[in-house]
Amino acid sequence: MRNIIVLAVVAVSLAVSACNTVSGAGKDVESVGGAVTDTAEDAKP
Repeated sequence: MRNIIVLAVVAVSLAVSACNTVSGAGKDVESVGGAVTDTAEDAKP
């Protein structure tokens, strides 16, 4: 369980460091949200 938490923190740190601005981080989060929404819509019967 601890390894999963450590990996999640590292992944989030890398994702945030990839953004140069808060605006860029917002766009990244929006992009992920859109992908999740699209996947959910595709999974509906």
